[in-house]
Amino acid sequence: MLREYLEIGKIVSTHGIKGEVRVDPWCDSPEFMKRFKTLYFDSKGEKSVRVLSCRPHGNIVILLLEGVSSIEQASALRNRVLYMNRKDARLPEGHYFIQDLVGCTVVDADDPGVIYGKLNDVSETGANDVWHVMAKNGKEYLLPAIGSVVIETDVEAGVVRIRPLRGIFDDEN
Repeated sequence: MLREYLEIGKIVSTHGIKGEVRVDPWCDSPEFMKRFKTLYFDSKGEKSVRVLSCRPHGNIVILLLEGVSSIEQASALRNRVLYMNRKDARLPEGHYFIQDLVGCTVVDADDPGVIYGKLNDVSETGANDVWHVMAKNGKEYLLPAIGSVVIETDVEAGVVRIRPLRGIFDDEN
């Protein structure tokens, strides 16, 4: 089951004296956060806050949130994690939230009986993402997330089917 509310960033400090906060975005780019008019302070969506303004500033985002109008109020929010409602985001076909990928079982596309492990992290390298697969024996393998390797991704079922490049896993020649 996919979670409805996903982590989008963390308030790291204040900005100015009028209540703005600096957010470390946990998404592909600071621009992504401009899409949201409402964010949440909890993973259940019970504590919503309206976004009055949002502007990227280098690799951070500066937000002005409803009800926060002083540096003291903004400072009290330091280290709070912000969440987004997945319904408010539209991803292009074939793109997934990292939080949905983490935990997926990685299996062989041609022999579903071969289980390589669980996807436990994603590194963004620029050219392509690299998926970290943790095998049952505790060894971590790095897998390029490219079309010739990742054959099918079904985050709702929690399964990724791959055709690994030669040499990625120990049992290959």
